[in-house]
Amino acid sequence: MRIKSLTARVLLLTTLWSAVALVVIGLVISDIYRKNAERGFQDLLRAQLYNVINSVTIGDQGALSGSPQLGDLRFSQPKTGWYWIVEPLGTYTSTPLVSSSLGASNLPVLSVLEAPFDKNYERYYIVTDAFGNRVQVAETEIQFDTDHAARFRVTGNVAVVEDDVRNFSHSLYFALVGFGVGSLIVNALAILYGLKPLDKARAALERIRAGESERLQGDFPREILPLANEINALIDSNRRIVERARMQVGNLAHSLKTPIAVLLNESRVLERSHGDLVKNQAEAMQGQVQSYLNRARIAAQRESVLARTEAEPALERLVRVMRRLNADKEFELSVSPNLALAMEQQDLEETVGNLLENAARFAEHKVRLVASEAPAEVKGIDPARRHWVELVVEDDGPGLEPDQIREALKRGRRLDESKPGTGLGLSIVSEITNEYQGRFELSRGSWGGLRASLILPGLTTDVA
Repeated sequence: MRIKSLTARVLLLTTLWSAVALVVIGLVISDIYRKNAERGFQDLLRAQLYNVINSVTIGDQGALSGSPQLGDLRFSQPKTGWYWIVEPLGTYTSTPLVSSSLGASNLPVLSVLEAPFDKNYERYYIVTDAFGNRVQVAETEIQFDTDHAARFRVTGNVAVVEDDVRNFSHSLYFALVGFGVGSLIVNALAILYGLKPLDKARAALERIRAGESERLQGDFPREILPLANEINALIDSNRRIVERARMQVGNLAHSLKTPIAVLLNESRVLERSHGDLVKNQAEAMQGQVQSYLNRARIAAQRESVLARTEAEPALERLVRVMRRLNADKEFELSVSPNLALAMEQQDLEETVGNLLENAARFAEHKVRLVASEAPAEVKGIDPARRHWVELVVEDDGPGLEPDQIREALKRGRRLDESKPGTGLGLSIVSEITNEYQGRFELSRGSWGGLRASLILPGLTTDVA
């Protein structure tokens, strides 16, 4: 799964790295402590071994004698795994000396091949005593004189080392876990604090997209300030392009308005056949010019993040006008709360106004306009946009058949010549909708009349 949040990515990577690092550190420290503990244990056994050697001599009768006192009660307590043993070597006979902790039990001895002596003529190996204790043996052989020698062994219970290492490891892991959790919390706070300017920039972008601001405003750090300046420069450039396009469109409209008006006036004084021809062509020219002017203006500002129109006041104003012009018709309006469209107000008014005017012309008694969030399965032409608004205009008139709907969408076609109009309304609605990458559909409504559905781009505060 791809993580889109920069904060989540950094937190995840730092968490994984911290967890791996702490585990490795714990294992390394535990291993180092184990080796030091084993080395210290072996040094202790060596010291005790030479204490025993210094306490044992050969008596007058050639027998081993001595009573080592090692200062450790474990050598006097039975079955502890802490023993010392002195055994004669060679042909002479003598009773071995053993610690009271071993009693009459025997302790296994490994052969020299299994555990050879080192350069100090000492060897260390692990065996299991008669009581099931794993003990480490420190062993050496001493030559008292030409006829007397002895083997000296001192043992210690390996469980002491294992318990010590285990307790240390538990304490170490507990400390590392506490340190790791604390480090992750501090690290998370540091990351959140460090990335807070990005959240401010995102909030500023949301305010621009929501129409609450026209620039990125805020005290941004040095790393983000160039980006904020570039975005503000882009917004200013976009605004200038839009204003320049509007000015050019307005200039063109004014330059063409007078010649077309002259042609229409002249058509009234010409002979009927010629006058009607000039009038029809001038009206067609007027519609075409208006259509292309609209398309040029929409194309200039379609991608602007500053285009925003609140649905409720704009639609209420349109319905109020239609009620005055059509006092004999009933108009219903339903608008979802907090609904806004990413389009210019005059474009919204022109599209919906044409549909309302058309519905009022053919309705028997009532017209309904509903504005709401488009269903999730309804999409426009632009797949990148996730927010769409649906506008539905219905009337209780005679409606249209599918083949009539296709004919009605053609520019300048009028199915009912008895009704006033130029036949350009629906085609203009379709063109404006397409320019905004939306959808326009006609069908039979629930009242039996025509149902016009518009899917237009809406606004959302989600800019991520």
